[in-house]
Amino acid sequence: MSTALAEPLTFECETGNYHTFCPISCVAWLYQKIEDSFFLVVGTKTCGYFLQNALGVMIFAEPRYAMAELEEGDISAQLNDYKELKRLCLQIKQDRNPSVIVWIGTCTTEIIKMDLEGMAPQLEAEIGIPIVVARANGLDYAFTQGEDTVLAAMAHRCPSLEKAGKLEPRAENSIVENLLRLTKPSAPPRWPGVVGSLPHPNEPLPLSREEVPQSNQSPLVLFGSLPSTVATQLTLELKNQGISVAGWLPAQRYIDLPALGEGVHVCGVNPFLSRTATTLMRRRRCKLIGAPFPIGPDGTRAWIEKICSVFDIQPQGLDEREAAIWAGLEDYLELVRGKSVFFMGDNLLEVSLARFLIRCGMLVYEIGIPYMDKRFQAAELELLEKTCHEMNVPLPRIVEKPDNYHQIQRIRELQPDLAITGMAHANPLEARGISTKWSVEFTFAQIHGFTNSRDILELVTRPLRRNQSLQSLGWTSLVKSNVS
Repeated sequence: MSTALAEPLTFECETGNYHTFCPISCVAWLYQKIEDSFFLVVGTKTCGYFLQNALGVMIFAEPRYAMAELEEGDISAQLNDYKELKRLCLQIKQDRNPSVIVWIGTCTTEIIKMDLEGMAPQLEAEIGIPIVVARANGLDYAFTQGEDTVLAAMAHRCPSLEKAGKLEPRAENSIVENLLRLTKPSAPPRWPGVVGSLPHPNEPLPLSREEVPQSNQSPLVLFGSLPSTVATQLTLELKNQGISVAGWLPAQRYIDLPALGEGVHVCGVNPFLSRTATTLMRRRRCKLIGAPFPIGPDGTRAWIEKICSVFDIQPQGLDEREAAIWAGLEDYLELVRGKSVFFMGDNLLEVSLARFLIRCGMLVYEIGIPYMDKRFQAAELELLEKTCHEMNVPLPRIVEKPDNYHQIQRIRELQPDLAITGMAHANPLEARGISTKWSVEFTFAQIHGFTNSRDILELVTRPLRRNQSLQSLGWTSLVKSNVS
């Protein structure tokens, strides 16, 4: 055991195919996150069938996305792509009037070399609505990188910090709002020289409590699509440490995108956003905070501590906060301690989830991952190695681009208690007596922050609790441990 602990993390790379969802599935959560957006997927009928089946949204629900189906005339260049896209965008403007239209390119648009980036600026000028082009095609490594492509494209549309800094502090308020603040009937009479007195008519209105500028802290922008409740939780966690968040990418509304530029610090919340991080650093001159990702109590604490260290702030109360969360997870921890898990690789969340499960007392045999950006995940890998040493367990094997045939052979030899895998391999593994959990469920679940750690263990322990229930009913032939 000591020999294994002394070794550093080892990385292997196989030549397997990418058995993963299509990246255009990012439309499922992005159109809900950006409330004033409309997503137009440009692809074939196959893309439409995938969206219809995978997203499960009925037509009468009127979702804010649509499919521009390419026909034979489009592929053979017999039709004018610009005119067709213009017709669709004008219809979208008339029906929905969104603040932004996002064109999602697919494999077909890549193959036939459709110049979406060239058509978008001209059409944007004609219809008067911003058009963002993102190539979320199946040539990416994992389906979650569709969001990475969209956010990288949207980063170019964020206002410049230099221009935003020239705005007047009251520019966002209307004259009516100013008058209402002056004529509040409940306000007591005020006199010059008294604290809180009304300003001179020629002086600017005082800022409200929410508008009081912060101290000399550099702006902090967080990037990654999270549900509004989770984003609020993380924002409040940082606010408790005296750090204000200038904005999120993506924002809940396109018109509220944060200002970017030199001096702005950015920090990611998901490990699959390496392209967005590169764009923010190289194109927008932002400073990236390389932190572990806020998944699990340990990851959330390390994430907050890293951000605090950048702003020279001593974090307060994190020990008690993390200890309270772990105490609340004890009923789940009793189920997973000593159990083993095998990650086949699907959504690029594998390293963060494995680190959290090791901290919970599980043994991770292998971390399969479609793509590993060691620079962007450097802090997460360091925390994984530190966690293994502290828990006195051997370091897991990390396999990039794993070959599924070889993985099946390793699973058969190791016989893990749980395999976290894509949907394609779940049923075959279950038939061979291996309990499985779909990795895609972790993508759509709320797993970030202190309070959502319970949701991660709820997903992980569900197959284990199912086996226990079957055993209590006497159906031992269906339980993994009794299958030969």
